[in-house]
Amino acid sequence: MAKKNKFWSKITPPQILTAGFIILISIGALLLTLPVSSADSSRMPFIDALFTATSAVCVTGLVVVDTGTHYTMFGQIVILTLMQIGGLGFMTMATMLALAFRKRISLRERLLLQESMNQASLEGIVRFIRRVLVYAFIIEIIGALLLAVRWSLVMPLDRAVYLGIFHSVSMFTNAGFDIMGSVHGPFSSFVGHVNDPIVNFVIMMLIFLGGIGFIVLAEVWDLPRLRKLSLHSKVVLTASGFLFVAGAVLIFIFEFTNAKTLEPLSLTGKLYSSLFQSISPRSGGANTLDIGAMRNATQFLLVLLMFIGASPGSAGGGIKVTTFAILVGAVVAMIRGRQDVIFFKRRLAKDRVHKALTVTIVAVAAIVLFTMLLSATENVDILTAMFEVTSAFGTTGLSMGLTTQLTTFGKLLIITMMFIGRLGPLTLAFTLVPVGEKELYRYPEGKVTIG
Repeated sequence: MAKKNKFWSKITPPQILTAGFIILISIGALLLTLPVSSADSSRMPFIDALFTATSAVCVTGLVVVDTGTHYTMFGQIVILTLMQIGGLGFMTMATMLALAFRKRISLRERLLLQESMNQASLEGIVRFIRRVLVYAFIIEIIGALLLAVRWSLVMPLDRAVYLGIFHSVSMFTNAGFDIMGSVHGPFSSFVGHVNDPIVNFVIMMLIFLGGIGFIVLAEVWDLPRLRKLSLHSKVVLTASGFLFVAGAVLIFIFEFTNAKTLEPLSLTGKLYSSLFQSISPRSGGANTLDIGAMRNATQFLLVLLMFIGASPGSAGGGIKVTTFAILVGAVVAMIRGRQDVIFFKRRLAKDRVHKALTVTIVAVAAIVLFTMLLSATENVDILTAMFEVTSAFGTTGLSMGLTTQLTTFGKLLIITMMFIGRLGPLTLAFTLVPVGEKELYRYPEGKVTIG
């Protein structure tokens, strides 16, 4: 018993989270291989089931088969459950059950919650988790109702409700899965609703609310009472707004005369599509335009948006908008000859800048390596390979069409990248190499010429 407790005490929160995701993915993959999960009652190849389960748990949305036509309702509900648990975090869901049965949350469990929700301290962590669950379910219910009401005009009510629930959960958790293939044809996503204002608005709002992070959601909810936002929330909302508007403007310009995307649409349809495709790469994964038919400039813009990703404390991947903002702030400070990065009259600690730089360099290194490997094994051009790899890293789910044609090795590469993107490069690094002891001394300062 003592050896067991000693072993348990040596396992770090990042290692437990990593193991938890692996177990959840394995269970999901086994369920998806069952004949009852497939519409043709056959057993799905394990590599394809593993790919789908990883994509669902890591809330990515990349698929090798069409979700709406290949899976039965049982298979789709398995995917829906994996998305919900993966999006909110399995520790959050476990806490919900513990609270329901009035079980006490131990200190170790609180540390796991802190790690999984990317919180700075343990103070009020259980209360915060309660609020996360309330916000998530309220938003998902409202989204499901709005979508169900809209789709009930063109299909039976029970079908409309089911589609509303599935897509509300998928879009809020930024999972990117859709079952519109059963309505408009395989791999159609929301292309059939390119001019629909209700579907466009609801999906965009779900992606936005799910991507800004629960910390920001909580503060915005309390804004009428507190009348102020933290520095974190100000940076997230400002950077997210800038990326959303800038992305939409550039997509509108790049695709305006593209006969395969925006040109045939009305001005309203062009605006809807530009806004939708701008917010979706921020880890949403849905699309109303054919991504493969876009110009190379637009596709590369989407790569950049997917690389940045969503916000800390959300289910989204990428390096996160705060990391992007800190890097831009550091560049501006250096150009102006200032030592500190200043946001809203607040100075950032040096370790925040160092962490942002570390996350970005590790992410770039991983994407470059996996892009080269995927380009070589799948015999495709660099942009196509980079798009799929970045989509996996950003847990976005957008695809130029390569995912359905991947070899077994290519699928393993994307599975690995989805896992890295969901956990985060640093969390995975801490899992493999735990943080060492604090340094007891410092070396003399040296100088290296730069530029």
